[in-house]
Amino acid sequence: MKKLGLLFVSCFAFTVLSLAQSNIIKSLERDVPGQGKVVIHQDDRIGANVGTENTPTVQDEKKVIKAAGYRIQVYAGNNTRQAKNEAYGVGSRIKEYFPDLSVYTSFMPPRWLCRVGDFRSIEEADAVMRQLRATGVFKEVSIVKEQVNISL
Repeated sequence: MKKLGLLFVSCFAFTVLSLAQSNIIKSLERDVPGQGKVVIHQDDRIGANVGTENTPTVQDEKKVIKAAGYRIQVYAGNNTRQAKNEAYGVGSRIKEYFPDLSVYTSFMPPRWLCRVGDFRSIEEADAVMRQLRATGVFKEVSIVKEQVNISL
């Protein structure tokens, strides 16, 4: 009788744990505007073991590699909340003028940065930098060398 009770308790615990794991993964992968997005890449067998299905999405099908390249820095502030808001504001304005351009807002102590683009060559970055300056809104822009995302 004790063994049957122990078996029942362990099956119940495993079921609750798998459902909790499923909810944790889904809560991490939710898309909240302005806060970024977490994408979990895992083998399908792992999802099957925790009771979830890993259905491929468009993001999974698009392959992206990291490579040395260039980005355009459009904002650099200090470590205050105002600088954070300004960095995200500049990123929003960039998206208004250039919706196809990737925007990366980040905190690299002690500054908030807003950088745009994934350029393989400095010539590509320079051409876009000239377009940014031509708008009259983004005046203090510069090209920085950084790891960039290259879509295959």
